Amino acid sequence: MKHIRHLKKDKILEPVIRKHGPVELTTNRNVFWYLCSSIISQQLSVSAARTIKSRFLNLNENKIPLPEELLRIETEMMRQAGLSEAKSCYLKNVASFAIDKGLTYGKLNKMENEEVIEYLTEIKGVGRWTVEMVLMFSLGREDVFPVDDGGIIAAMKNLYGISSPDKKKRITQMQKIAENWVPYRSYACMYLWKFKDGKV
Repeated sequence: MKHIRHLKKDKILEPVIRKHGPVELTTNRNVFWYLCSSIISQQLSVSAARTIKSRFLNLNENKIPLPEELLRIETEMMRQAGLSEAKSCYLKNVASFAIDKGLTYGKLNKMENEEVIEYLTEIKGVGRWTVEMVLMFSLGREDVFPVDDGGIIAAMKNLYGISSPDKKKRITQMQKIAENWVPYRSYACMYLWKFKDGKV
């Protein structure tokens, strides 16, 4: 695998790669639902997010909703399923955007990474980090580096000794290290998350 051979040149990351073995990016062509799922999961544990997603799907006969179907779900019903008022509003924003401007895999896959970020952050409630997760885990982009991700920051502090309290300096340090991973930064991030979580 080219990405593993490339990343192993980083002698600090190499033992992490050796411990965890190959990782692969997959695609999820239902970008609309992936984006909705990301919003539902924000600031929740995995188990809490799973429970709320299940309750949310129950509102649509246990089926992943189409944008039109999501807009028909009353906000109060979404609140009862465990979604905050803000998240309920953001989900409706995503649905409206999908109908008005388009949110298909085919449309987004024709765009460069920064174009996708600019396009999707027009949606109120969708920030850069969320779109970076879409790029990686829905569109399968290999060279994404979410510099504000808490897990990535924690792993790089531990592995590379980044300790600057100044955010700008920290970002500069992280980006300089990550230059060695281009064009496979997404895979490097997956190894950093595994390191941070202690997963085998």
